[in-house]
Amino acid sequence: MDAGHLAVRFTQAAAAHGSRPATRVAAGDDWLVRTYSELAGDVRRLAARLIDCGLEPGDRVAIFSTNLPEWSLVDLACAHAGLVSVPLYPSSSIDQARHILADSGCKLAFVCGAAEVDKIAAIRGSLPDLTRVVTFDTVPGSDQATLAEELAAAPADLSAVDARLATAAASDLATIVYTSGTTGEPKGVMLSHRGFTHQMDVLNPALGITPEDSSLCFLPLSHALERAWTYIVLSNGCLNTYVPDPRTVAELMVRAKPTMLVSVPRLYEKVFIAAQDKVADSKLKQRLMAWAVEVGSAFHQAVRDDVPRSAAQIVKYKLADKLVLSNVRAAMGGPKKVLSAGGAPLRKEIEEFLFACGLLVLQGYGLTETSPVVSFPSSSGYRFGTVGQVMEGGEVRIADDGEILYRGPNLMLGYWGRPEDTAAVLVDGWLHTGDVGRMDEDGYLTITDRIKNLIVTSNGKNVAPATIEGMLAADPLFEYTLLLGDNRPYLTLLVAPSLPHLEDIAKQMQLTWAHREELLSHPEIIAELRRRVSALTEKLASYEQIRDLRLLVEEFTQENGLLTPTLKVKRKEVERRFSQLVEEMYARAGKARK
Repeated sequence: MDAGHLAVRFTQAAAAHGSRPATRVAAGDDWLVRTYSELAGDVRRLAARLIDCGLEPGDRVAIFSTNLPEWSLVDLACAHAGLVSVPLYPSSSIDQARHILADSGCKLAFVCGAAEVDKIAAIRGSLPDLTRVVTFDTVPGSDQATLAEELAAAPADLSAVDARLATAAASDLATIVYTSGTTGEPKGVMLSHRGFTHQMDVLNPALGITPEDSSLCFLPLSHALERAWTYIVLSNGCLNTYVPDPRTVAELMVRAKPTMLVSVPRLYEKVFIAAQDKVADSKLKQRLMAWAVEVGSAFHQAVRDDVPRSAAQIVKYKLADKLVLSNVRAAMGGPKKVLSAGGAPLRKEIEEFLFACGLLVLQGYGLTETSPVVSFPSSSGYRFGTVGQVMEGGEVRIADDGEILYRGPNLMLGYWGRPEDTAAVLVDGWLHTGDVGRMDEDGYLTITDRIKNLIVTSNGKNVAPATIEGMLAADPLFEYTLLLGDNRPYLTLLVAPSLPHLEDIAKQMQLTWAHREELLSHPEIIAELRRRVSALTEKLASYEQIRDLRLLVEEFTQENGLLTPTLKVKRKEVERRFSQLVEEMYARAGKARK
């Protein structure tokens, strides 16, 4: 058996940690827990059942579900049977599900419940390859087989699983992960077993994980970051707590008290904003928090640098921790051994705030196409504002136009069924990431923006929107923003505001309103937002100044198609949907050059 294969890694972990808890999910006030031995037994039985049903090595199997222990069970069973798992985001629309299932040619789909059953039923006639659907639980009114029934029907002889594993190789295709589609139709990224296990080999010793650690699995498992992290968690004999509904993550962080967590920046931003809101009503509280953060930052920096702390510094830190800092850690479920951010830039001020609270966020960088890690900092070698150094075994170079190029053993095998698209981004072994960045003399990488997002005004000025949008995010009123101006004479802004903050401002201004929507076009509110934008961006060049803005009635959500499952704004969709507002802002400049 090839030790670079995911099934082999899990088999080794289960043998070493059989009696330890592997997965758990909340069941009312209790937990539903499965040990490594129990999980491994189910994995092998399900793998045998899939083989017995006639699935051949390389056949594709869809997983259409929220985060549940069953998700990992099916995924690992596919690995043991030599099959290729194809995850679908639980928020996928009917059209998205049709595209992924048809494009990948899935023969079998495991689904969570009624919502997913209904979506597949609506498109089943256009999916000739899909022969069976299996539900994780019984769905009223559905005649689909359940996972429990499939496990019960598994053959007693599991030798077919061992036969598949005997020929398994690290270079085998493990999964096809479809991109979230921020810039067009999702493409199927083909990832090998080696792509994931290489990251295990590099990160495991660097992170110092032990079986006593536990993680909270709340990013969609359909996303490469949570998927790869779950493999790391389970390869170390740790407990993985699954979060079926991401809206409950704040509650479950406190309840589960995980020692490890990977997230997109939005979670950390919410923690930061909540902390600021708690002191917003009092200048005294604000000064206390500022003092506590200053004390905490100095103390933890001294710890990091192994500098002796004076008795006075220790006393001040203990007081600051008791009054302020420990409350932030408690909201995050206690101390963390590993706290990581990826998927989008995390603002430096938030990194520094959490560091002062004793929560070091290790901000990394990667893409689905790199399984997904390109760079990652160590707990002793981090630099705020960067995404760490290139992962061991990989290489990065910066092209003349600033694009980040990468090559390494975790690169994708290509895009499923798209040789031309593959050839366009994989050139001479180097992946053209589409991201713009720079690397300092010590090898620390900083990401600027996506090349496709760069704005070139009609005056020929280049603007990186993410930088300016990041500045605006310092004000909690600006929940989501979208900077516009490509091929236009100046920059404008669309704002999806935080409605609670908007109401607070309206009350402070002693405005009256019957419905929230009235505030979105109120002249005094618009004037206040313009003032705030100007203050936040006053040091920018004149061509980077925002000349006009509009507030949006519609919130940005996954359900309405304006956010990806990892909470990134779908820029083209937002601009398309609110094109009338955009044209209105540019009307006074005459017809924009096309």
